[in-house]
This record gives sequence, C-alpha cells and structure tokens, in this order.
Amino acid sequence: MTDHTPGSLRTPLGRVRHLGSAHHGTRAFWHQRLTSVANVPLTIAMIVIVMSLLGRNHAAVVQILGSTLVSITMLLFIVSSIYHMWIGMQVIVEDYVHDDVWKLVALMANTFFSVAVGLAAVYAILKLSFGI
Repeated sequence: MTDHTPGSLRTPLGRVRHLGSAHHGTRAFWHQRLTSVANVPLTIAMIVIVMSLLGRNHAAVVQILGSTLVSITMLLFIVSSIYHMWIGMQVIVEDYVHDDVWKLVALMANTFFSVAVGLAAVYAILKLSFGI
C-alpha cells in the first residue's frame, strides 16, 4: 500500500482526485445542496404567487401568470426543483437497487419522468407567458 493512512486501499491518483467508487466524486452531492438552497426562496416566491391568485377570476390569473417576473420565477422554480428531484432519485436508485438490470431501468425511468414533467411544466409556463 502506498497510502500513508494505515489500511487504506486508495491509489495515489485516487487520493489526488478525491473520487469515490462511482468515479464522479461529490458533484451530485453539491448540486443537490445547491438546488436545495435555491429552492428555499423559490418555493416561498411560488407560495406567494399562488396565494395572490386566490379569489381572482380567470383573466386576472392569466395576466398575473403571464407577467415576465412571475414567469421567470416559475421557470427557475421548475428547473431547480426538477433537477433536485432527478438527482435525489438517482442517488436513491444507485444506493438501494442492487440488480444491474433493474438499476438501469430505474435510472432510465427517473430520467424520462423528470424530463417529461419538466418539459410539460415549462411548456405550460411559456404558453401562459407568450399567449401561444
């Protein structure tokens, strides 16, 4: 063993890169933490937006949701939340699904579901925003 830590099996290159067995280090960890921090103010903003819509007629709701600031806030919320959800489910599948075939199927389903939900939500927001 070349590591100075007793009992370590890491190679010198592995110690330098700080990569785990998955070979992508802590990137997913930091992305999930970043999106969770971003989701706090975005969720508060979405709650305020939804509460401001209560009791309004259809035309007023469409006008509010079609405004630029509200549309951008909703798009940021959707993109950040969907990405956060995708990372979280990917980590769960990687940790708890041990059969390689089922793991691949679950990871593909997670990606397809996340993309479908994200695209549907973005389409709805853009349709309201641009009046298409």
